[in-house]
Amino acid sequence: MRTVGQNDKSRSCVTLRGGIAVLAVAALVSGCAQGGDGSDVGPAAGQQGAKEGRTAELRAAHQARVAAAKRWGLKRVPLTPPRPPAAKPTITTRKGFEVDGHRYDSLPPVFTTVPTKHKIVFLTIDDGAEKDPAFLRMMSELKIPYTAFLSDYLVKWDYGYFRKMQADGVVLNNHTLRHPYLPGLSYARQKREICGMQKVIEKRYGKRPTLFRPPFGSYNEATLRAAKSCGIKYAPLWNEEVFVDRWEYREWDRKIRPGDIVLSHFRGRQDWKGTMPDMIRRFLNKVTREGYAVARLEDYL
Repeated sequence: MRTVGQNDKSRSCVTLRGGIAVLAVAALVSGCAQGGDGSDVGPAAGQQGAKEGRTAELRAAHQARVAAAKRWGLKRVPLTPPRPPAAKPTITTRKGFEVDGHRYDSLPPVFTTVPTKHKIVFLTIDDGAEKDPAFLRMMSELKIPYTAFLSDYLVKWDYGYFRKMQADGVVLNNHTLRHPYLPGLSYARQKREICGMQKVIEKRYGKRPTLFRPPFGSYNEATLRAAKSCGIKYAPLWNEEVFVDRWEYREWDRKIRPGDIVLSHFRGRQDWKGTMPDMIRRFLNKVTREGYAVARLEDYL
């Protein structure tokens, strides 16, 4: 049975940013307030008021984002991602990541990048060891989406922390009960690890996940068959990994690509040379500098 292993170490086509977004909306409102035929007949007062209100909301949201970026020590204001696609992209298994019977048996696709032409990336964070309240504040204030993959042996010490995360719109997904090397286990034991975590997340957070990431990025046919039997639809891996002090890349040219999934971990000073907010600063400074926005993975699946 083939085993696939990784190196895990533990509606707008234009993206608007900065004051450009506010100016663009303001210009649109101003233009729409004039008759297209040169007449001075404008829209109803209620319509005009609604547009002005929307412009004010956008301006206030942008100002709050600028203030948050400054407060958290970012070099630039994070870019705003485009609206999620109405038609979701087709997700297939990356070439070389297949297992026997993958397509024939419709096993969950294993992928590292989501098909898109937009300059967006997806941040995913694994395990649940570090429970830093500053991280929750930072991500909430900056409005940065991310996806969590949790292991019960780590999150059980503070289920409430991840409940706060969920309340902020973060989807909590499956990373097994105890984070074992799955290809070394029988099908039955793999199923217990994956289905067991499904039950924990449903009990604690009210919904069974459809996303599963195998520990260490390692899996075999039994892993994906077990995951499918537990209700898993996708098995996203990653194309880059970010730490406090460095980035690591799957591709030889060490470049970020549109739709790439980025991995990090819930870790703090005990394991890293810094905190989770330090890691987020490194992540956001790089992707923003290169013209990328951070989008929500589940919106594309």
